[in-house]
Amino acid sequence: MLQVRLLEMPLAELEQNVQAEIDDNPALETTPPEDENLITNEDSTESNETYEESLEREERADVLDTVLENMGGDDEMPDPSYHNFANAGAEYEEITYGNQRSFYDQLKEQMRELDLSPEQQDVMEYLIGSLDDDGLLRKPLEDLSDELAIYHAINVTPEQIEEVLHLLQGFDPAGIGARSLQECLLLQIERKSASPIRQLLKTLIAEHFDDFMNKHWDKIVQQFNLDAETLEQLKTEIQKLNPKPGASMGETEGRNLQQITPDFVVDTADDGTISFYINKGRVPDLYVSPSFTDLLKGYQENKQSMSRQDKQALLYAREKVDRAKGFIEAVKQRRHTLYITMKTIIELQRDFFLEGDENDLHPMVLKDIAERTGLDISTVSRVCNSKYAQTRWGTFQLRHFFSEGIRTEDGKDVSARQLKAVLQEIIKGEDPQRPLNDDLLAEEMRRRGFPIARRTVAKYREQLGIPVARLRKQAAHIL
Repeated sequence: MLQVRLLEMPLAELEQNVQAEIDDNPALETTPPEDENLITNEDSTESNETYEESLEREERADVLDTVLENMGGDDEMPDPSYHNFANAGAEYEEITYGNQRSFYDQLKEQMRELDLSPEQQDVMEYLIGSLDDDGLLRKPLEDLSDELAIYHAINVTPEQIEEVLHLLQGFDPAGIGARSLQECLLLQIERKSASPIRQLLKTLIAEHFDDFMNKHWDKIVQQFNLDAETLEQLKTEIQKLNPKPGASMGETEGRNLQQITPDFVVDTADDGTISFYINKGRVPDLYVSPSFTDLLKGYQENKQSMSRQDKQALLYAREKVDRAKGFIEAVKQRRHTLYITMKTIIELQRDFFLEGDENDLHPMVLKDIAERTGLDISTVSRVCNSKYAQTRWGTFQLRHFFSEGIRTEDGKDVSARQLKAVLQEIIKGEDPQRPLNDDLLAEEMRRRGFPIARRTVAKYREQLGIPVARLRKQAAHIL
């Protein structure tokens, strides 16, 4: 459980957690012992023993003898903190945007104030992680139910997810967790003080949303029998609504990048070689205190004549040493898991890291990484959920490198990003007076060698923020 918890943490949170553990456990130190064989979290590059073999050996060993004699000295694995595909990478430089609490952290803080069951907590965290940068939830609840079952072994119905979603929609800022712009605005209106203008605004958004979106003010005035003063009040209240509540939680509209400390630094050299290393940040190397090991040795040598007080001291020292060793092992396993995951991502998305062109991102899902690394899909998901990689082309969340796709008629795999780019190109080149509806767009995509269904076209169009053909035509007339 400790390994899983540390694995999910972004670097900034890990730094705080490690410091808290150092403060709490006197057997955990950052000063290396004089005997270098006692180092437990600085991985040896000379040992050929695998991580799994070392765990099996430890399970067979006597716990106290391991604490007293080995202290992890021969329990090493190759250093995963740096992997060089050719040459060494660049120095790390921290990038900071805005305040220190992330979009994700602010919502999790509010989640802790609720009395949730463990299952509801898992669902809530997954919902928060599934929000778009603007704070809206655009994934269907049926899809979320499938993902939770497949990737996290959490079997919940869409109805149960919706119950948790309603709790999320009660968080600040108002409108967070909405599934559409209409629901987002209605959630904000519900928070306003009761008044005639609030009721009018609620009715407008709930029952005349199309007229509102198309700015048919003449029609709205007629339907509600509004005078000029009331109309101005209505427009003033509308301007107070925020269509992107997630943007209010950070400096940059549409991006939850209040503070990004990349967990990986990837360097692409001019000769095409790619290297990366894991950013350790302010996480120090950890060691088991020699004073505690000496204390245990002394008690062990005199255990026949130990008093009751001495036995209590032995139990205390042994508990602290075991805890320190377990924490060091968890940090080491975290680094190992991050290393093999990032190494595999770079191997599968090498073209993108070479050129920085998103069209070069190949279709890749969590299962692809799991199969190549031998990790569980849920473990890969935890790594990719809140980790960032600093590259020559910008800083990206690991989820950015994942995308579903299709296989074209000529057998070529095409990612969803490439499909969206083609779709955007088609719409950009259409006749503004005769825009293509989703059926015609799907037909044009098939003509270009990308056989996708009309509903897929509609989904990609909405994700790109492109309105339906009718509204595009109206906008062309206005322009």
